[in-house]
Amino acid sequence: MATTDDTPFSLKGLEDELTCSICLSPFDCPVTIPCGHNFCRSCLLATWKEAYSCPQCRTHFSTKPELKKNTVLSTVVETFNLRSNKSDVCLLGEEQEAELKDVIRCDTCMEAEASQTCLTCMASFCEEHLRPHRENPIFRPHQLSEPVGDLSQRICPDHHKLMELFCKQHVRPICSLCLQQVHKGCPFTSPEEQRTLKEQDLIDKLDLLDGKISHNRTVIHQMMDMQDVLMDSAANRKQALAAEYQQMRDMLTHEESVALNAVSQELESGKTKLRGLTKKFTENIDHMSKAQEDIRSLLGQSTSLAFLQASFNLPSAVNFDPYTPRIYLDSKRVMANEAFAAGLKEHLTELFKQPVEARLQMMKPETSNIPSNITSAEKRSDLLKYGTALTLDPKTAHRRIILSEEFTKASVTDEQENYPNCPQRFAVCSQVLTSQSFSRGRHYWEVRLSCNNFIGIGLAYRSIDRKGPNSRLGRNAQSWCVEWFNVKLSAWHNSSETVLANPNPKRVGVLLDLEGGVVTFFNVSDRAYPFHCFAFPFTEAVFPAFWMFSSGSSISLCKLE
Repeated sequence: MATTDDTPFSLKGLEDELTCSICLSPFDCPVTIPCGHNFCRSCLLATWKEAYSCPQCRTHFSTKPELKKNTVLSTVVETFNLRSNKSDVCLLGEEQEAELKDVIRCDTCMEAEASQTCLTCMASFCEEHLRPHRENPIFRPHQLSEPVGDLSQRICPDHHKLMELFCKQHVRPICSLCLQQVHKGCPFTSPEEQRTLKEQDLIDKLDLLDGKISHNRTVIHQMMDMQDVLMDSAANRKQALAAEYQQMRDMLTHEESVALNAVSQELESGKTKLRGLTKKFTENIDHMSKAQEDIRSLLGQSTSLAFLQASFNLPSAVNFDPYTPRIYLDSKRVMANEAFAAGLKEHLTELFKQPVEARLQMMKPETSNIPSNITSAEKRSDLLKYGTALTLDPKTAHRRIILSEEFTKASVTDEQENYPNCPQRFAVCSQVLTSQSFSRGRHYWEVRLSCNNFIGIGLAYRSIDRKGPNSRLGRNAQSWCVEWFNVKLSAWHNSSETVLANPNPKRVGVLLDLEGGVVTFFNVSDRAYPFHCFAFPFTEAVFPAFWMFSSGSSISLCKLE
């Protein structure tokens, strides 16, 4: 008859069913309530204070149910606890037995722990039985090593000899006969030397991993520090912005108060005028009312001789014709405040319709530093006097830029070109310089744009960075550019941006005046219309420079005619 342990149905599989859902331990004095759920008696009573409901399904009982011990479930739990304790003891015994199996015993006495293994005798010995190998000169040639558990692994399966060599070519241990036959001519070494090399290789890999892990952790800490700096910077900027907007609110509140006070003063002035006229008209009424009474009194004496001799003069108020004054709140001051408020609202409404990058240009139109002789549209023929032929330098072109049409056209592609490595080449930003540079005189060239988006035209010193993230035109002190980015046109130098009105040119002219320290950019059509210039004392030779980003976009150096 099979025992309970031998049956496929094990109590271990019922552990969840034998666990109280309140204390999450095996049932202790289990009781069953009317809804059918089981709990420890003490756990259930602890949850029943005022109302009586099932902690598991929330079924409510109007009266406290009678709790009786579930004897069958209690017996199953006791059996489960006994089997669990027995299993734990068995597992502990198996672990101890496994530890004992790992101990290498002496092959002579079979009891003591081996201290060394003789690879010549192919046996392991304790300190007592190792004495002949230490004291008898006959055993002196024998090869001793640390205790080896499975000596059969050291025996060549083909020649049944000790594998005392290691083939480097086939990366496996071999015996001396293998070296003369199958592995003849293969480079070999001893297992100890191979082990030393392997250990050193693994140590080197550990060192590499330690260094990489340490570097990654350092970078993570730096990024965490950067996050703290960013959070502090964001908090400071938010505080500064909040202060700016608060000042604007305060100014608007002050202006609102001034405007409202002007209306109040105008109202008070009108009320004062109305009070004065009301008082005067009331006095006139009083005078004329008294005259009425005098006339009526006189009429009461009409039969007397005195009536015939009496004379009566009307008061002067009779000669005053009353009028309703025209008083309006339309003084110049009130009207000016109303017009200003309406105009400001309209201006802000139009301003807020624009992207934030273009608002500053609308508020404060840029005053260009263009010299007085080119502040208006130029005849193109006057600029062509300084015309210069340019070609693009392939040694500087980024690998995403393709040069064509005899090095006068640069296009952006998604594929990387197989250009040779050289220090002049831009490695990060898709940019290219011309082969020509200028250090004196006036020079003019024109560039045709494929689109007004993600393209930059400018100048750069030879010393501009080619490899770093700050190598982009205008983001350093060694370059200047006008750049189209989305719908925005900006002028950049030394990471400082000036937003410009965008004329959306298809052809851009550039006039470089090195003696005057000015470079001017023109929208070229029937005439040349300047839209920006940089005034800067150039201290070294400058190269025309170009930046492009979107795949398919291009610039072409125009042939001047």
